[in-house]
Amino acid sequence: MTGETLRSVRCLIIIPCLNEAEHIGPLIDKLGGALEALDSRLVVVDGGSTDGTREIVREIAAENPKVHLLDNPRRIQSAAVNLAVATFGAQYDYLIRIDAHGKYPDDYCQVLVDEATATGADSVVVAMQTVGFGAFQKATAFAQNSKLGNGGARHRVGAASHWADHGHHALMRIAAFQAVGGYDEAFSHNEDAELDYRLNRARYRIWMTDRTSMIYYPRASAGPLFRQYFAYGRGRARNFLKHRAWPSLRQMIPLSVAPVAAGALLAFINWAAVIPVGFWAVACLGYGFWMAVGQRNPYGPLAAISAMVMHFAWSAGFWRELLDFRRRRMEAYGADARVTP
Repeated sequence: MTGETLRSVRCLIIIPCLNEAEHIGPLIDKLGGALEALDSRLVVVDGGSTDGTREIVREIAAENPKVHLLDNPRRIQSAAVNLAVATFGAQYDYLIRIDAHGKYPDDYCQVLVDEATATGADSVVVAMQTVGFGAFQKATAFAQNSKLGNGGARHRVGAASHWADHGHHALMRIAAFQAVGGYDEAFSHNEDAELDYRLNRARYRIWMTDRTSMIYYPRASAGPLFRQYFAYGRGRARNFLKHRAWPSLRQMIPLSVAPVAAGALLAFINWAAVIPVGFWAVACLGYGFWMAVGQRNPYGPLAAISAMVMHFAWSAGFWRELLDFRRRRMEAYGADARVTP
C-alpha cells in the first residue's frame, strides 16, 4: 500500500494503561511513524495512574495535537477501549489496540492497515512472543512461548497467516466492533476471547497475520503471575457461562489441575489420591528438563515451575467463577431490579 493510500485510512490508536510511566513515553515515540503515515489519532486511556503517567501524556499531547488523554474511571482495559471508541470512533474506520507494556515494530500499525485492506478482514490479530529479563521472568517467557505454557495456541506460536477464530487483538473495523456491542465490561480479563466469540457468531472475519507481531513482557514473580492467570481463568469461565462455549481441548487439560490438586488432600485416607497431581507435576518438570536439553536453555526447569503456577491459577480461577453461585444470584437480582418498572 502506498503512503498516499495509507493516509486515506482513518485509524484510532488506543492505549489502555495504568501506572506505565516507565513505558508510555517511549511507546508513544515508537508510534510516531504511524501517526505520520496514517490519518490517525492516538488516545491514552488512563485508569487513574499515580506514578506520573498522566503528566507525561499531557506533556506529549501539549506538543502533538494527535495525542489525547482520556480518564477511565472503570480502570479495566475493556472499558478503556469502549470509552475511546464512544468518544472518537465516529471519525475513524479502524481501531488499533496497543498494550502499554508491550514492544512493537516501527511499521506495526501500517502493516495492520495494509493487511486489513488487502484481505477485507474485520479484525486483524497478531502473534505474541514473550521476552523476560530477570531469572523468573525469563523462565516465564520461555514457558509462555512453549506448548507447556500456551498449549500450542496458534497466536502464541507464530503460525502462517490464516483466517482464525481468535488471536491477540490488534486492529478492528470500528463498525464491526460497535455492531456486536464492543467489549463486555463485565470481563476484566479474557474480554478479547469473548468479543471474538461474538464476532464469529455475527460472521465477521478475523485474519491472523504473520507479517508483524508484538513482544510482551510477562510478570516477574510468582505472585503477580498467579493473580494474572487466576483472573484469566475467571474470564474464561465467564465466557462459558455467558455463551455456553466450552473451553478447547488444549484448555481442558489444565482445567483439571485444581480439582486433582484438591483431591490430593484425600491422601490421608488413601495415598493414591496424590497420583494424579503427582503425575502432572512430574510431567511438567520432565518437559521442562527436556526443553532445557533440547533447546539448550538453562531456564527449562524453572519454566516448568512457571507453567505449573499458570496451570493451577487458571484452573482455580475457572472453578472459582463457575462455582460462585452467590455472585450470580446477586447479578441476576440486580438485572431484574433494573428492568422492573
